[in-house]
Amino acid sequence: MRFLTAGESHGPCLTAIIEGFPAGIKISIDEINKELEKRQRTYGRGERMKIEKDEVEILSGVRGGYTLGSPITLRIINKDWENWKKVMGTIEEIIADPITTPRPGHADLAGALKYYSEDIRNVLERASARETAIRVAVGAFAKILLKEFNIETLSYTESIGGIEDKFEDLSWYEIKERVERSSLRWVDKKTEKEVEILINKIRDEGDTIGGTFVVLVRNVPPGIGSYVHWDRRLDGLLAQAIISIPSVKGVEIGEAFLMSRKKGSEVLDSFIEENGKIRRKTNYMGGIEGGVSNGEDIFIRGIVKPIPTLRRPLLSFDLKEKKIKESFYERSDICVVPAICIIAESMVSWIIASEFLKKFSGDHIYEIKRNYENYKRYLEERLWKKSE
Repeated sequence: MRFLTAGESHGPCLTAIIEGFPAGIKISIDEINKELEKRQRTYGRGERMKIEKDEVEILSGVRGGYTLGSPITLRIINKDWENWKKVMGTIEEIIADPITTPRPGHADLAGALKYYSEDIRNVLERASARETAIRVAVGAFAKILLKEFNIETLSYTESIGGIEDKFEDLSWYEIKERVERSSLRWVDKKTEKEVEILINKIRDEGDTIGGTFVVLVRNVPPGIGSYVHWDRRLDGLLAQAIISIPSVKGVEIGEAFLMSRKKGSEVLDSFIEENGKIRRKTNYMGGIEGGVSNGEDIFIRGIVKPIPTLRRPLLSFDLKEKKIKESFYERSDICVVPAICIIAESMVSWIIASEFLKKFSGDHIYEIKRNYENYKRYLEERLWKKSE
């Protein structure tokens, strides 16, 4: 299973083609649009979110609400395109001054040099995080597939700036309920207002701010991924998917940095028996050992840098005039950590779904469920049923 996306930030639309998605799965367009809405309504977003109302169109691969097994085509119309036709027309003559001063921290300079571009807009339009809207739509398909097997994802903002989202002893459902009701995807109600005040302050200063987020996945069976080749390791695939999100600069699987300061006897997730079932005492590994899922909840932490478009511009270099100048400014978000939670959920769901299908392959959902049920019986015999 794979997908490709196309489209520019201010172009006519964003598109995606999904290949290898199984037949026979019921698709709810409302469910997909709900994911898109979550990405848009998070706190800290910019003015463009007042213009766009992302809704997906399904152009192929689905009939009567069920997937066919053929390639699925998705499209999201950019409503702001009407205001950018003279700047971003595909065939028509462009009526716009070229951008020649790259923003520090953006793909502007590296991309312009790589593609021999004299106008940085050729780079920034595709490098823009706007592309992630269509990724969220693709990820919604993966979530729908995983739901057939009771596999769920959950994300929350762990920190913004120096403020941490601290909480203890909350169930999965309690965390989910709180974050879904919070535009910050914040769990601790005591500090939520404090974060809003911080973001507003950063906005007034013309600056931006980053933070960290967490994605959890539960009910992933052991055996997803592989240790036999470097490019089949599940943690490696997840790390690449997360780091591919614009502004994400770091990924941690489980409590990796904490483990680096501990002894093996303290963090290697020893086994215990409870009510006739074998389980782990802890989950420092984040549900993955040797590149393979081990049946525990998968835990991923991502680190988000401040986005590079500041209303208070930094010093840059004019590629045309060959001198130090201020970088250019285009409307932007202030803090994207809560929005990235949704994008990260989508990317994680896609990787888990893709690797799940490699393990329990089939052209139709019926075949996949049959293979999965056989594997569950095998696991029960090996691990979950107490020996007589």
